[in-house]
Amino acid sequence: MLKINILCIGKVKEAYFSYAIAEYRKRLGAFCKCAVTELPEEKIRDNRPNAAQIDEVLQAEGKRILQKIGASDYVIALCIEGKPLSSEELAETLDRLALTGSSTVSFVIGGSYGLSDAVKQRAALRLSMSRMTFPHTLARVLLTEQIYRAFEIRANGKYHK
Repeated sequence: MLKINILCIGKVKEAYFSYAIAEYRKRLGAFCKCAVTELPEEKIRDNRPNAAQIDEVLQAEGKRILQKIGASDYVIALCIEGKPLSSEELAETLDRLALTGSSTVSFVIGGSYGLSDAVKQRAALRLSMSRMTFPHTLARVLLTEQIYRAFEIRANGKYHK
């Protein structure tokens, strides 16, 4: 059974987002093992940080992310410069990974400044959810729903029409 890890920077504060994520994770139980790991967000004291301060944040968060990724994990980094995939293409990707022996797929959602170059380089796939910008907590809901949809597509379920 495929294991899906969702690694995120920061916590979900809104109950309605937490509820949605929990609902999709529950549904995913029929298809895979799904874990969500929330890592602490790096704090910046300055309201208008400079490039060096932002880079420092990215490096610290990136280091924590990389420590949570297994050596054999297939890593998918969500980032703005990533490749957009349709729901069907995501389903095909997960299907291919399962068939080629990948046992763990780790999706990574960075903090408010994105992901470090080290995390992006570790990723086998850089994924863009949209050309639009979403709050990171909403991106978690969207990602979890799309993973569920991908498994439903693979199973020829009724969820995806």
